[in-house]
Amino acid sequence: MPTMWREQVAPDWLPVLAEVEPTLTCLSAFLSDEVAEGHGYLPPSAAILRAFESPLASVRVVVVGQDPYPTPGDAVGLSFSVPPGHPQPRSLRNIATELSDDTGEVLVGGDLSHWERQGVLLLNRVLTVRPGLPGSHRGKGWEQVTEAALRALAARGGPLVAILWGRDAQAAGSLLGSTPRVQSAHPSPLSARRGFFGSKPFSRVNELLVEQGAEPIAWGTPAI
Repeated sequence: MPTMWREQVAPDWLPVLAEVEPTLTCLSAFLSDEVAEGHGYLPPSAAILRAFESPLASVRVVVVGQDPYPTPGDAVGLSFSVPPGHPQPRSLRNIATELSDDTGEVLVGGDLSHWERQGVLLLNRVLTVRPGLPGSHRGKGWEQVTEAALRALAARGGPLVAILWGRDAQAAGSLLGSTPRVQSAHPSPLSARRGFFGSKPFSRVNELLVEQGAEPIAWGTPAI
C-alpha cells in the first residue's frame, strides 16, 4: 500500500487492507496514469481512504454509497458528504429533507463529519472518479477493497446497522451477512420519490441500534 495511504488508515483497518494490498498497488499506478494522461481524479490522494481514518472497532453504522461526487471540490472521501461551507448536492438535499420529516432534526450544509465522529462509516463502493464523469472508475479494483471492508465489519459483528440506498448499495448486502439493514430507493432526484421519501431510515437505524444495546445517532448538525 502506498505510504501516504497507509498513514491515513486507523491501525485496526490495516490488516483488512493488507489482504488487498496488490489491488491497492495497482490502483495507485492507475491513478498515476490518470494524472499523466491529463485526466486527474477525485478526491485528492490524501482523502481517498478518508473513510478508514476512524477505527473499525468504532463503526456502528455503515452507509454504502456509489462513487465520489465528480464535481471538483465536492468529494472528501466520505460517501454523500462535502466540505464544510459547500452547498448540499441534490442527493444530500433529499437526505436532509427526509431526515427532517423522519426525526425533526436539521442537517445544515453538506458536511457529514459529525456522523463519522459517532461511528458512521460513509463508504463508497468505488473510492475515486474522473472529474466530470460519474462511474468512470468502476471496475478498476476499488470494489475488491471495499468488499474486504464490508466483510470485515460483518465478521466483527454488532452493534452494526447497514444503510443501503439504491440497487448498487443493496447488491453489497450479501457481503454483510446477518447485519441488520435499512434499505430503500436511492436519494437521487431520479429515484427519491420512488421509495426513499417516507422510508424513515434514520429513526429505523436508531431503533435497530438500541435493540443491539448501542446508543442512537444524533443525525442533525450540532449547534455551534
